[in-house]
Amino acid sequence: MDSPQQQKKAAGFSLDLGPLKEPIGFIRLLEWFFAIFAFATTGGFSGTTHFKVKCPGSDTHDVKPVFGYPFRLPANPFVIPSCNTTAKNQTFLQGDFSSSAEFFVCVGVFAFLYCTATLVLYLGFQYMYRQTTRGPIVDLVVTGAFTFLWLVSSSAWGKGLTDVKWATNPENLVTQCKDICEPGESPSLGRLNASVIFGFLNLILWAGNCWFIYKETPFHKDPIPVEGGPTGP
Repeated sequence: MDSPQQQKKAAGFSLDLGPLKEPIGFIRLLEWFFAIFAFATTGGFSGTTHFKVKCPGSDTHDVKPVFGYPFRLPANPFVIPSCNTTAKNQTFLQGDFSSSAEFFVCVGVFAFLYCTATLVLYLGFQYMYRQTTRGPIVDLVVTGAFTFLWLVSSSAWGKGLTDVKWATNPENLVTQCKDICEPGESPSLGRLNASVIFGFLNLILWAGNCWFIYKETPFHKDPIPVEGGPTGP
């Protein structure tokens, strides 16, 4: 019979990569990667839009308003040169889209942390996860909650990104000085487009993973057949 110390040692961390070969572990690893891509492509983004000011009889002036995460666009003023005087007109990009961007990044960060914790549980404490019904049930509830959060945050950020594109479009910016201004290069927003795609990919992954976690719960398992059932006459 094992001593209490031996039993305690056996109950410690025991690395087993086997769960990565199963859908529940492999999909969780994919969720870990895609959560990083989702918040990394949004947080820390910085871009520049561009338009030109052409004054009669003078050089062309390039105006390059800067914007970035968390997309409080009025936080970065820019200057439009004046043709008639030496004075310069300071103005701002319009729109505050920080709520949807920060919500999306927050969901991504917390999803990444949860994936990290559950991967440690799957790979190092698998016996604890499957020893009782509590582990799979809690995992199913949290995974379902993250599925809903990915749906809401990705949809909100998709709408927010559409508004950011409109607010930083050079065609729209030159309306405030259309007599002397002409649009320049549009900002490069491919990274932000990718962030929305990663958000909806996370939604699909987390929703699909709910089924595989559900199979680990007692709600899916068949009842244990009763031995020695009733016999016929």
